[in-house]
Amino acid sequence: MKEDMEKKSSHGQWQQVEEDIAEDILTGRLSPMAQLPKEAELMEQFGVGRHTIRRAISNLQNRGLVQVEQGRGTFVRDGRLEYRLSERTRFSQNLLGQGREPLGQAIREEETPASAAVAEALRLPRGEPVYHIVRRGFADDEPINFSNAYYPVRRFPGFDKARRSGRSVSVILAEYGVPDYIRLRTDILVRMPTTEEARQLGQGMSQPVIVSKKVDVDMKGTPIAYSETVWPGERVQFSIDNTNQLLDALARNKDI
Repeated sequence: MKEDMEKKSSHGQWQQVEEDIAEDILTGRLSPMAQLPKEAELMEQFGVGRHTIRRAISNLQNRGLVQVEQGRGTFVRDGRLEYRLSERTRFSQNLLGQGREPLGQAIREEETPASAAVAEALRLPRGEPVYHIVRRGFADDEPINFSNAYYPVRRFPGFDKARRSGRSVSVILAEYGVPDYIRLRTDILVRMPTTEEARQLGQGMSQPVIVSKKVDVDMKGTPIAYSETVWPGERVQFSIDNTNQLLDALARNKDI
């Protein structure tokens, strides 16, 4: 942590304290579940007042980096969620496998003409009707993604109503004759959030987000869904899982 705060203006002191502590957490200098120094010690370390420390800690808690336990102190949260990307990535399985409780919240659903990008991804004529479904995903009641997903109306009539029933995408697709599907492609980029994205994710505008754009296809290779999902960069990290490809390669070699 940086200790020389004398040259910082009073207006920007709490932001500097917040960023210095956040840097120590994100770089591993403060390990998961480590306890932060007591309030008086932080005041002395940074050379600031009680209000500044409390505002910085409050923001760190809102960012999901620390948790304040009454009577015990402030602790670094137990790491980021590791979201595994594979050809059969499933949101609920990802979270349940890490002991986190998944939850989805519908925000908006509408039938709309496919934009150029959506039409290209789904291999549809531009302007053809698609279901546009906006949702927010949670892990243990904490927002971890904000997504815009698109499904072709022609192939899945009534998909929006089925989604409102609370059934999972996999179950609903099976009812339409798609018992299995895989992720054909994922593009990942990092940028700053829009005002709406920051609000939905419960984070600040100055914190970057990770955007994943994916295309799912049925087992014949026909696109069935396209989505763009925004994730809080400080709460989620991605790992690429190629286990299935390895097992397929081993099986082929065994048959030779």
